[in-house]
Amino acid sequence: MPRPVTALPKAHLHLHFTGSMRVETLRELADKHGIRLPDSLLAAWPPRLSARDERGWFRFQRLYDAARACVRDEDDMRRIVREAAEDDTAEGSRWLEIQVDPTSYAPFVGGITPALEIVLDEARAASARGGAEVAVVVAASRIRHPLDARTLARLAAQYAGEGPGAVVGFGLSNDERRGVTEEFAHAFRIARHAGLALVPHAGELLGPTAVEATLESLWPDRLGHGVRSAEDPRVLELVAESGVALEVCPLSNVALGVYGSPGEVPLRAIVDAGVPVALGADDPLLFGSRLAAQYETAREALGFDDAGLAALARGSIEASRAPEGTRKAALADLDAWLAAGPA
Repeated sequence: MPRPVTALPKAHLHLHFTGSMRVETLRELADKHGIRLPDSLLAAWPPRLSARDERGWFRFQRLYDAARACVRDEDDMRRIVREAAEDDTAEGSRWLEIQVDPTSYAPFVGGITPALEIVLDEARAASARGGAEVAVVVAASRIRHPLDARTLARLAAQYAGEGPGAVVGFGLSNDERRGVTEEFAHAFRIARHAGLALVPHAGELLGPTAVEATLESLWPDRLGHGVRSAEDPRVLELVAESGVALEVCPLSNVALGVYGSPGEVPLRAIVDAGVPVALGADDPLLFGSRLAAQYETAREALGFDDAGLAALARGSIEASRAPEGTRKAALADLDAWLAAGPA
């Protein structure tokens, strides 16, 4: 019997705030606020998505917006952080960097600063309960003006720090076919000067040229997704030479139609090229799969043995902004997991 992946110590570096919700929580929040949800978030869950074209991405975004509209007060926000920490703990995660754009929740709690402070405070509280430690990545949206990204970068810089309950990174998310990557460079310079990890999305909906442009203009530490760099050996080599880690989310790639099946995700090619990888769940609410399922997919569909899974987990820990003590303890337990032999 193979070793359980839920017992494998790991870090989780690609999880969106709204998308981390349990579907049961979403339904309860909808009832609480008198909001009607689409059927695909009710009886038909998880929704069937294929976002390769404009209409497909619109379907995904419509459902995401419907879920986000149900988060309307401080208690809702705290519950999301608390449950994300609980779910990560149950799946062996020692360190979670949850990604949030406080702009979305600001109207309900008095502004972007209170919205971020609520998430940070609950991250500290959840971490103090034991289990996964939680830090925050502030994410700007590509579909908003680059000046908005600068505002968020300055906010993130004010709360930059180390350890649970701190802002440890700055990202750029949403439809990567929107906006001009280079126009967000100023925001990323602000974040870099504050010592934050730079973690923009690139290379999922768009191909290798988008990855190359992001490397050149934003100087990232990690890339959200980046899997389509594998389509161009030259770009994949650039990623490997840069030392940038890729946050690969296999089952979200399949759900969005980027690849037709889990076996087509080029995780093996990326790893073989020497690129650091951290597996992530992305948006479990819409994709129906959490962190452990990504490791199971690597094992069952992509042929990674236990040593390969341990290497992926090691990559996630080493690419994280976890404190040194957390990192060392997780790596020691990872070695113990591998040495213990099959269950």
